[in-house]
Amino acid sequence: MARLLSSNAVLKAIATLPAALSSRNVIGSFYPSGLKYSTSVPGDPDTHQDFRPTNKIQSSDVSLKDVVEQDVKENPVMIYMKGVPDFPQCGFSSLAVRVLKHYNVPLSARNILEDPELKSAVKTFSHWPTFPQIFIKGEFIGGSDIILNMHQNGELKEKLKDIVGSPKLE
Repeated sequence: MARLLSSNAVLKAIATLPAALSSRNVIGSFYPSGLKYSTSVPGDPDTHQDFRPTNKIQSSDVSLKDVVEQDVKENPVMIYMKGVPDFPQCGFSSLAVRVLKHYNVPLSARNILEDPELKSAVKTFSHWPTFPQIFIKGEFIGGSDIILNMHQNGELKEKLKDIVGSPKLE
């Protein structure tokens, strides 16, 4: 008959294995719910460069400031958000996308979670600390709370009325 082991008993048993007794240090702490750990071990030759965040946008001749300026200039509706429009990774980003999709306008977006330097560049560009950040026709509008308020009072409909692809604007 099988016996259910508590998580502490399992962790104690694992700790006695020869590999666990090695002299190698691991960053981590035991909690009642299990082991919490960091995947980044400073100076560890086993931490591979492929797993560190990379800047996918910036090339040697284009700055992130230029990328943000170009995004805002070339896209009638631009949102810098956590996640992507089809899979937002925060409630505020999700709300902003749902409100904007209601108007059936072409929506351009960048995921700020992929690049911490892009996140900083957007904050510097807009002088606004939080995300999502929505730009309409080159103008910084604000976040999800502002978009929702504008939607509720009719201002957003007016702002988006001349953007191509918006037949839903009744």
